[in-house]
Amino acid sequence: MTAAEKHAQIIKSTAKQLGFDFCGIAKAGFLEDEAPRLEDWLNRNYNGQMGYLANHFDKRLDPTKLVEGAKTVISLIYNYYPEKKLSESSESIKLAKYAYGEDYHLVIRDKLNEFLEILREEIGEIDGRGFVDSAPVMERQWAQKAGLGWLGKNSLLLNREMGSFYFLSELIIDLEVAPDTPMAKDYCGTCTACIDACPTDAIVDNGVIDGSRCISYLTIELKDAIPTEFKGKMENWAFGCDICQDVCPWNRFAKPHQEEKFSPHPELVEFSNRDWQEITEETFRQIFKKSAVKRTKLAGLKRNIDFLDSK
Repeated sequence: MTAAEKHAQIIKSTAKQLGFDFCGIAKAGFLEDEAPRLEDWLNRNYNGQMGYLANHFDKRLDPTKLVEGAKTVISLIYNYYPEKKLSESSESIKLAKYAYGEDYHLVIRDKLNEFLEILREEIGEIDGRGFVDSAPVMERQWAQKAGLGWLGKNSLLLNREMGSFYFLSELIIDLEVAPDTPMAKDYCGTCTACIDACPTDAIVDNGVIDGSRCISYLTIELKDAIPTEFKGKMENWAFGCDICQDVCPWNRFAKPHQEEKFSPHPELVEFSNRDWQEITEETFRQIFKKSAVKRTKLAGLKRNIDFLDSK
């Protein structure tokens, strides 16, 4: 066994030890095929008000610009699929499943820091950084290169064993590690369930999303008033949206997560539409103290709920 293969063995064992569901390894380098796609997507203004997606273009495509001397990108999958949905009724105000519990940035960042420390203890001095949806890293493309799945028509990474209800994160390190085989096959076939189900027509082409039309963007990223053209099309989503994932046949393989920190606040489980509509600053702070929902602030959440109620 070569040193690079031994390193891969240690990395995969550590990922399992820390509760990650899947771990894949890719050789760090410039994502040549992605450059024209990203440029075209930005030129079409599909990023809406997400101006940060146009920043650091080179870094977004080349991890060696994020970590000096980077040789390897480790991609990790961490399940967040809940045992029970918060709202079953089509009339209920809805919250994306990823936001039920504590903010995933905090939960997974701690794990990535621990991951690096374990690798340093096992292997020696390693320079690297952990990333969880917080830096210019094309996480889905790296996960595909690492063999963890393929990019579905809704642009999400799909895994044959667990669908798409999971978080992706990365460790970019300056260590030589034996890479995995990239996922070359697209297992979506002729299925168009996600395209057909999207009420705002945000999926404009196979794997291409007009972010400015996505309900997740409209309820989280957009700081202005939600355009009136989307009245009656939000299907009661107040923060984020799971429509394209809920209808995806691959998500029939989703199993409940084992992360206690992703369980919803007890009060949130009992929330009615009236509770959402009458939510106060005190209640918001109490329930969403450690939640990703804090990103919209109470004013943003109220804007979304008022828009759902408006005729």
